[in-house]
Amino acid sequence: MTDLYSLKNKRVFVAGHRGMVGSAIVRRLKDEGCEILTASRSELDLRDQSGVRRWIAERKPDAVVLAAAKVGGILANDTYPADFLYENLVIETNVIEASFRSEVGKLIFLGSSCIYPKFAPQPIPEDALLTGPLEPTNEWYAIAKIAGLKLCQAYRRQHGVDYISAMPTNLYGPGDNFDLEKSHVIPALMRKAHEAKLAGEKQLTIWGSGTPKREFLHVDDAADAMVSLLKSYSGDGHVNVGSGEDIAILELAKLVASVVGFEGEIRNDPTKPDGTPRKLMDVSRLFETGWRPKYELKTGLEDAYAWFREHVEKGEARLNVA
Repeated sequence: MTDLYSLKNKRVFVAGHRGMVGSAIVRRLKDEGCEILTASRSELDLRDQSGVRRWIAERKPDAVVLAAAKVGGILANDTYPADFLYENLVIETNVIEASFRSEVGKLIFLGSSCIYPKFAPQPIPEDALLTGPLEPTNEWYAIAKIAGLKLCQAYRRQHGVDYISAMPTNLYGPGDNFDLEKSHVIPALMRKAHEAKLAGEKQLTIWGSGTPKREFLHVDDAADAMVSLLKSYSGDGHVNVGSGEDIAILELAKLVASVVGFEGEIRNDPTKPDGTPRKLMDVSRLFETGWRPKYELKTGLEDAYAWFREHVEKGEARLNVA
């Protein structure tokens, strides 16, 4: 892999550094010999256009990682569609436009695999974008992410700036959100299995039929891929970031139960929605750069559960544990 852009001695602003992905990217960037710039929410509201312009102009980052977003699972997306569309549009437009005004040399925008049509071909190639209807339960978030990707592409085409986009698959790991009202599938399953084990319950119920298949990537692998793309990729098209492998939700639930130590029965609730039937991304563009993930799913789940147990014992609010 040839580095086109060196991060050594550069000032790199990570927007969204407190989130699961952003914090993993900060950890990964510490190996690059760069100065990492971050801002707390009290210091910088990314929804405030003038504030973002001023902050970036004053600190003059050489590169920007746009990992900030309002995120959540099916329930959250379905309940707060206006929030997910508006806040994500505002955050990404403010950061991208302010970066251009301040002549930021390199920017990577983090999207999501939910940008693709509900019935996209499997595995999903990058050119499947905008070829069909989105999954209704998260279309608001998806539309905002598509807009961010296209904004980077537009600035690149009109102004010649080196702005790129990466579309991560479902991520999990340290820093995940285990609040059952807001969490994604792995943290939700892990939390439920953990609590069922402690309560001595004989069964665990999961949403839907259990047949949909999903791809997962450990967040530290995702961070490594983002830094790799920041250094080695400079293309107009976005890049899928994933493991290249998927698993049925029922099989995932069994694997999570095994990691957690829950030995009861796993049941399905067919009255709850399944979401997209399958979502596996074509990662050949990423793999052609020479990058590969380090974590196998079981090992990654063990790492995530160790983090969860440590923070449950601390009673952290993010886990919403009484």
